Amino acid sequence: MARILRARRRVVQSKTVSAGRQTNGNGNVNGSGDVEKHATWKSTYEERRTVAPDGTGLAYEVLGTGQRTVILANGLGGRLYAWMPAIEAFWRDYRLITWDYRGLFGSESPKSKRKLSVANHVDDVMAILDAEKVSRAVFVGWSMGVQVSLDVAASFPDRVAGLVLINGTHGHVLSTGFQPLVSIPFLPKRLHALLDWLQDHHEVAHQLARLSRVMEIPMWLVMRLTAGPRASELTPLLGRYMDDVLGPSFTNYLRLFQELDAHSTYHLLRHIEAPALIISGMLDILTPPYQSKEMARRMPDAEYVRLWRSSHFSMLERPEIVVPAMRRFLEERARF
Repeated sequence: MARILRARRRVVQSKTVSAGRQTNGNGNVNGSGDVEKHATWKSTYEERRTVAPDGTGLAYEVLGTGQRTVILANGLGGRLYAWMPAIEAFWRDYRLITWDYRGLFGSESPKSKRKLSVANHVDDVMAILDAEKVSRAVFVGWSMGVQVSLDVAASFPDRVAGLVLINGTHGHVLSTGFQPLVSIPFLPKRLHALLDWLQDHHEVAHQLARLSRVMEIPMWLVMRLTAGPRASELTPLLGRYMDDVLGPSFTNYLRLFQELDAHSTYHLLRHIEAPALIISGMLDILTPPYQSKEMARRMPDAEYVRLWRSSHFSMLERPEIVVPAMRRFLEERARF
């Protein structure tokens, strides 16, 4: 069962090219796998492109028939398929937009890797909102998308109708990642050194990526615990996620980890007045739940949902809790 804690306190305070509906040779929407073959929302799906302020080309996806907009900010490596329970639940009532982060998948890499910072991703999604003529939206962030969404809310509060923050943190991911109980002081520097070395040795990095496919086995075993019988249904999605993470964009993926560690909105949380729903999994070792609890404590209008039987994939593992919580938030608390 989810334990819900509510934390409330007061504080002072482009150019767009539509590619139309595109599918792969099997008739499935690009990037989404076999589970989408019969998706009823597919007729509303479009792939589009726009250009960021620095000239980087951005790929994004739009679907749904509603008038109000929900932005789906991906995790690092995830794509549209990671949102399937939310898409199936909300496509009739909302317009859903997600995008490929610069340097990953369909979006271009910037000329300088320094332009992979969270601030650049914030500028990117603002360019997409402007291209779609969206003045205000609810931001739903998963993992990396939590940091991006928090930065948007801090930098452009008038554009944010609400925040749904799933399996994420406020910043400095290497200071808490893979440290489920307590932070280990020396670990972030060691992880940075490893990430630096892998980016300087591309062939080794890609060999490591291939070897890392064995991680699917322990991930699947965790999902057997968290998702129960549904774990078998999630196996193709898990495989696709590993393909995306360990694919051609792997070196950019490593750099993005470092940019997420360099970023923090902790000092800004108390000024983010948008209503927020924060969801964490108690078995999440990548973004430990104590980070979500701290965000809920610091933010003025935050509701915290803690899932005891969930890891870093709460949307897919526990949709029977996550989706109704999102629906209540969208209907009762979001300020469109």
